[in-house]
Amino acid sequence: MSTEFFEAGDVRTAFELSGRGPPLVLMHGAEASRHMFSALVPLLAPHFSVITYDQRDCGETENLQNVPRPATLADLAGDARALITGLGHARAHVVGSSFGGRVAQMLAIHHAEAVDRLVLCSTWPLPATLAELDPEGAASLATLRERLPHSAVELAERFFPAQFLVERPDLREVFAAVRPQSERAVRRAAAVTDAPDADLAAINSPALVLAGALDRVVPPAVALALCSRLPRFKSVLLPDIGHAMALQAPQILADHLVDFLLDEEQLR
Repeated sequence: MSTEFFEAGDVRTAFELSGRGPPLVLMHGAEASRHMFSALVPLLAPHFSVITYDQRDCGETENLQNVPRPATLADLAGDARALITGLGHARAHVVGSSFGGRVAQMLAIHHAEAVDRLVLCSTWPLPATLAELDPEGAASLATLRERLPHSAVELAERFFPAQFLVERPDLREVFAAVRPQSERAVRRAAAVTDAPDADLAAINSPALVLAGALDRVVPPAVALALCSRLPRFKSVLLPDIGHAMALQAPQILADHLVDFLLDEEQLR
């Protein structure tokens, strides 16, 4: 896959396309980029036209404003809508991971016509912030983020189960390149705390909610709380899986996505 760019409004979005079939958009988490899905995309490409992209202030996506401001969830949902239509699709399946799940929820509320089926992985429900839903965990996580890059190993231990890090010790440094005081990082942190008024009951798309039983970033009870607010949903608790399921268990995640997105009988 090669990087392409799509310009709309005040953002130049970096994206990649892979595969054939119905369009499927993957939305990454707070500190991540489209590359978090590198192991997942080849597993989905036989079934879907997979679209991965970098959100504002992430990866290779560029703000075109002279004085960039923090993005709102409405901005990020609008960027996704513009990308879907700009690539020639009326609608797409949408998968959001962690903060990307918040963007996906906003897209499904504000641009319902653009969303076919919705998958929310390791995320928390609008409009509440994670600090409201898990105060102790969110405060601890914020402290670790402020101490980056020195806390990279400790932060990785929040995102991945201990046994998995024994198998993949390289991931202990996955956060080492994050610089929390950079202008981009400060704007991104503000975007992550955006909590606009939103009614999840307005989401008409069939939804799959996936939670990792060992998630220490978004506790499974917080993620599964989405289910009480979605009109049409299926939920799965994945044993032995932490927060970053696309990195830890791409095959397991791909199997659930293919089953849900291509099954004509799901949630009818």
